[in-house]
Amino acid sequence: MAKEKDIKKKDVKKVNSKKNVKNNKPKEKFTEGIKKELKLVKWPTVKEILKYTLATVIFCIILVAFFEVLNLVMAFIKGMFN
Repeated sequence: MAKEKDIKKKDVKKVNSKKNVKNNKPKEKFTEGIKKELKLVKWPTVKEILKYTLATVIFCIILVAFFEVLNLVMAFIKGMFN
């Protein structure tokens, strides 16, 4: 019976030591997976970035102009009733 307890203690130590080793491997696999996925990403070119940036700025300017005109119209209507 004493031998069985010794064997069980040794098995527990082996399992614990294996768990510590296994815990490091998923982290390494995770970072390797991220690197692989990032290599598959189609990154935009400088020309595309400039095109999208210009489109965004123009869209923002159009929205600002729309809301400014709307504000002026509402102020005019409010002024008519005062």
